[in-house]
Amino acid sequence: MAQGTVIHVDPERPTHALCVLGTATQLDVRGSAPQGYTAFSFSASPGVVVEVTPSPPSKKSPAGAPKWPLDPELEVTLRVTAASSRTDDQKVRVSYYGPNAPPVQALLYLTGVEISLRADITRTGKAKLTKTVKNQRTWTWGPRGQGAILLVNCDKDSPNSSATDCEDAEVLDSKDLQDMSLLTLSTKTPKDFSSKHHLVLHVAKPEADKVRVFQAARNKPPSRFKAVLGPQQPSHLLELQGGQHSTDFYVEGLAFPDANFPGLISLAVSLLDTSNPELPETLVFQDSVAFRVAPWIMTPNTQPPQEVYVCRVLENEDFLTAVAALAKKAKCKLTVCPEEENMDDQWMQDEMEIGYIQAPHRTLPVVFDSPRNRGLKDFPVKRVMGPNFGYVTRGSPTEEITGLDSFGNLEVSPPVRVGEKEYPLGRILIGNSSYPSTESREVNQALQDFLGAQQVQAPVRLYSDWLSVGHVDEFLSFVPAPDRKGFRLLLASPRCCYRLFRELQKDGHGEALLFEGLKRKKQQKIKDILSNKVLREQNAYVESCIDWNREVLKRELGLAEADIVDIPQLFKLEKYNETRKAGAFFPNMVNMLVLGKHLGIPKPFGPIIDGRCCLEGKVRELLEPLGLRCTFIDDYLSYHIRKGEVHCGTNVRRKPFAFKWWHMEP
Repeated sequence: MAQGTVIHVDPERPTHALCVLGTATQLDVRGSAPQGYTAFSFSASPGVVVEVTPSPPSKKSPAGAPKWPLDPELEVTLRVTAASSRTDDQKVRVSYYGPNAPPVQALLYLTGVEISLRADITRTGKAKLTKTVKNQRTWTWGPRGQGAILLVNCDKDSPNSSATDCEDAEVLDSKDLQDMSLLTLSTKTPKDFSSKHHLVLHVAKPEADKVRVFQAARNKPPSRFKAVLGPQQPSHLLELQGGQHSTDFYVEGLAFPDANFPGLISLAVSLLDTSNPELPETLVFQDSVAFRVAPWIMTPNTQPPQEVYVCRVLENEDFLTAVAALAKKAKCKLTVCPEEENMDDQWMQDEMEIGYIQAPHRTLPVVFDSPRNRGLKDFPVKRVMGPNFGYVTRGSPTEEITGLDSFGNLEVSPPVRVGEKEYPLGRILIGNSSYPSTESREVNQALQDFLGAQQVQAPVRLYSDWLSVGHVDEFLSFVPAPDRKGFRLLLASPRCCYRLFRELQKDGHGEALLFEGLKRKKQQKIKDILSNKVLREQNAYVESCIDWNREVLKRELGLAEADIVDIPQLFKLEKYNETRKAGAFFPNMVNMLVLGKHLGIPKPFGPIIDGRCCLEGKVRELLEPLGLRCTFIDDYLSYHIRKGEVHCGTNVRRKPFAFKWWHMEP
């Protein structure tokens, strides 16, 4: 709510004061009351409303006006109903009464002015703001919450620039303005008002580097805007003209919420009295609007796919053809990064994660660039970021970047309910070590801080450091489903694989070969796999690691066993630095590409039983009743032997949630 000063009346001389429309100003009638006087009454011009609380008048004054005791508990407030056309055109007369004493009067001359900031605090997304809401100083969550929203202007509307739009202090064109939020200042004052008053637009100094405000330059084409607030510019003296005026400002965010920035920014306007040049300026009125910077939001596999990204590298032409066919079935755009750009770095999933930011008036896809910086390091900047496609990255230059900082280790669940708590945008899942040690790998702290600071997808820490690569997408995935919670969690399961192989051996298929048809891989019989004690012990260890995560996921996502599907998979331990960590024994089927009902699953080259791969058959049996269509893609030579699979080599831009993030309560 806008704030004004207290007005003190004085029987010895007339008082002159301002009253801003929409503001209830306290009137001090006790402070200057003549000694011994015990009551007062008042009369006011038609454009002034005076309220006395809480006591009713005790009696009538001699003039017939209501009369109140000068009670310490009594509060008197006044407000004007219209802006003044000239200075001092409204008047309040206060009359004091005492026993055996003549009445004494104090005169108050008022000038009513209109000064208000307006923003889309009701989150309608409308371009024109026609209403001022009383409380604009606070920002609240929920469907009934209020407060304005800012987007970080992190796309690149200029094809000639390598920087995002928020990194310069210019407005390129009307498209750039669409990424900003409107702030309107309305004023109505007497014509001579500016000679004795100044109006200042300002932001708190700690927030000045998080926001930039533009104002249209006067007497210039509409496309010319001037930055008036921002880094190194915490305040701006406004031109205050007499009469009625409306000035539009355009506000852009410069920083996402982070460890040292909760995302809240307050823009304020202050009215200063400069009538006495011998004295410092006096603050007489202040109004402010609270904004929150929109968070970066990830999209889960259950959101409809819109665009698939993949690399072209040596000897992956068949893989590319298969991914292109799957994208066509799912009606997705396909973007291929050529060899000369990816520098033989085919791990598209590890390089980036595509999410979005949203305000009521605008939704913008935003690529989150991982700190790994290998061959694909320029792809998010040069090929993804652009007009209407934003960019953000995080990573501390003082911390070691490990495999856990790649974004195959960053997933997000579909929307879930955990007890009474709703997560309408899902929860981020990120793999880490089980506990710190000299050998353990940790996710970059700057990355963890950023993800947590977004607030709307409360991260869940999983245990993934037992894996050689160390990514959560090596043991889990989500697929859409028509029942229950609308999805299934898929978990890699050695237990499920051993059970399948035992059943096949019992049915007389112990001689069937794993890896049949692969020229560069030693084939293994089902019976030999089952009798391999070392492999069995290794997979018992892997199963214990996955079971640990299983319980975390059930607890943190509110899942039951019926929400989980076990996908048959075996692992093997291999030397990693001074320790041993796990990798997939055959192509890891849980590491799949999910495009709606179309699944691109790594071809496992399982034993052929009755003319078909038993592993493929088991996965079809598990997933096709959910309405999903399984396509098995041969990624063995191009990805699997390099410790990755289909999901690792692809990436997907998906449709944003219909749910508005500001409607939730973190």
